[in-house]
Amino acid sequence: MQPSTRSTAVFAVAIAALMGASVVLQIARDRATPASHETARYLYLRSGTVIEHLAVAYQTLVADAYWIRAIQHYGGDRLSSGGSGRYELLYPLLDITTTLDPRFTIAYRFGAIFLAEAPPGGPGRPDQAVALLRKGMRAEPDKWQYVLDIGFVYYWQLREPAAAARWFRRASTIPGSPNWLEPLAAAMLVQGGDRRSSRFLWQQIRATADQEWLRNLADRRLLQLQAMDQIDQLQQIVTEFDRRSPPIRLTWEHLYRAGVVRGVPLDPAGTPYALDPIRGTVMMSPASPLFPLPAEPAAAKAPNS
Repeated sequence: MQPSTRSTAVFAVAIAALMGASVVLQIARDRATPASHETARYLYLRSGTVIEHLAVAYQTLVADAYWIRAIQHYGGDRLSSGGSGRYELLYPLLDITTTLDPRFTIAYRFGAIFLAEAPPGGPGRPDQAVALLRKGMRAEPDKWQYVLDIGFVYYWQLREPAAAARWFRRASTIPGSPNWLEPLAAAMLVQGGDRRSSRFLWQQIRATADQEWLRNLADRRLLQLQAMDQIDQLQQIVTEFDRRSPPIRLTWEHLYRAGVVRGVPLDPAGTPYALDPIRGTVMMSPASPLFPLPAEPAAAKAPNS
C-alpha cells in the first residue's frame, strides 16, 4: 500500500470511529440531560450519503446508533408536553439509518409505523411511510413483508381499501408469502372497509408473526377494533336515551341512574370512554393507550349504486 493510500484509509477509519463515538456520546448526553432535547434535535448529520462515505467499515454500527436516535426522537416527541411533538427529524433519521444499512428490516417496518401514526401519537405521514418501505423494496425486492406493510398504510392510514388490496395481492405473488394474502385481497375488494376484513387481517398477522413487536401491534389493532364496536353500541344507547330524555348535560352518571348502563363504560384497555355532555358523542379517551383510533376506510359501494 502506498503511503498516501494508507494515510487516507487511516484517516477514513478515524473519522468513522470518531463519528460513531460522537453519536453514542450524544445519545448518552440526551439521556443524562433531558432539558437539552430541543438543542439536541439538530446535532446530527442529515445526509445519509455523506454519512455512508464517512462511516466506511463502520456503517452497521453507525446505523444502529442512528436507529436508536430515531427511537429516542419519536419517543421524546410523543411524550412531549401537551402532545405537541413535531417529529420533524424522524424521516431523516430513518432515511440515514436505512442508507447505512439497506437490510435493516426493523428500521423499515417499525419506522413506517412511527411515520404513519396519526397525531398526537406520530407525525401522520403515511406518504413518508410508503416512501421508506419502497426504499426497502428496492434494497430487497423479494421481501414480501415490505409490500404487505404498504398495503397496511393504504388500508389504515390512507383509507383506500382498493389500493390496499392491490398491494396485498402483489405481496401474495412473492415466494414465501403467506397463503391468506390472496383471499384477503379479494375479500377487501368486495367488502371495502368492512371490520371483518380488518379483524381477519390482524388475526392472521398475530398468528404468523415471528417478531414480538409485530404481535404486539396486532394485539393493539385488534383491541382498537373491539373498541370501535363498543363505541358503536354505546352510541346507540346514548342516542336513544338522549332522544327520550329532557335536554340535559349528559354524563355517564345520568345513564347509570337511569339504569341504561351498569357503570362508567371502560374500553378494552381499561380506560373510561369519554362522553361529550353537549353532543352526546361517545369517544375514546385521549388518556387511553388505544388512542387515537384509526379512521376507517370507506365501505365498498353496492353494485349499481
